[in-house]
Amino acid sequence: MKIELIGLENIPIINEKVDLSKVIIDTLEKQKHSVEDGDVILIAETLISKSENNIIELNKIKPSEKGIKIAKKVGKSPELIESILKESKEMVAIGKDFIITETKHGFVCANAGIDESNVESGFATPIPTNPDESALKIRKTLENEYDVKLAIIITDTQGRAFRNGAVGVAIGSSGIDPLWKRKGEKDLYGRELQTTEIAIADELSAAASLIMGQANEGIPIVIIKGFKNFKNLRNAEKGIKSLLRPKEQDVFRK
Repeated sequence: MKIELIGLENIPIINEKVDLSKVIIDTLEKQKHSVEDGDVILIAETLISKSENNIIELNKIKPSEKGIKIAKKVGKSPELIESILKESKEMVAIGKDFIITETKHGFVCANAGIDESNVESGFATPIPTNPDESALKIRKTLENEYDVKLAIIITDTQGRAFRNGAVGVAIGSSGIDPLWKRKGEKDLYGRELQTTEIAIADELSAAASLIMGQANEGIPIVIIKGFKNFKNLRNAEKGIKSLLRPKEQDVFRK
């Protein structure tokens, strides 16, 4: 089995609200890429936030006393810290140069997922307001345009507990079950799997991240072709929530 990763190049710089579906369609046509049943299209979350005009203008943020105090600890601007607090429903831990929070969406990550890269100086992009809804809207538009069944995954770059470095992860999805439950299947020796669950949306996001990069690559959209398990995992209803571990099951926050 093989898969193919195609990065869409020359995506226009987006600094205001636009119809991202139209941008994708125009780019596909210009670059002569086909769209087929089972394609998975992965989109960087910064592109979603910018296209929805979901941008933080830091010099307009008035820091609270709490924000100022935390800023001194972590070495970030009080305006950024205040933005992080506003995007969070719980502060989990404070590190040397970051804060771990649970965002309003339920993601536990550094700095509430707020990103200062690939945006003009003095601005930052938070995680999209509703990544699943954004993915659903784009999927329906593209499926109607090309008469195919697709999956859309919104990706972010996040660190992981106990390991250095960051990887691509999924923060929104539509058209595919993000969690592949393989309980009951057999391993190579015929033993029945008891608990195995694969975060397939994260695995696809990590693969796309190889093409997207983290610096000036300028490839915020990647198409994955040839993912053979698409039919098994096709789901037009589920979003990303099944990947989020409930707090009561999180042994590190009990």
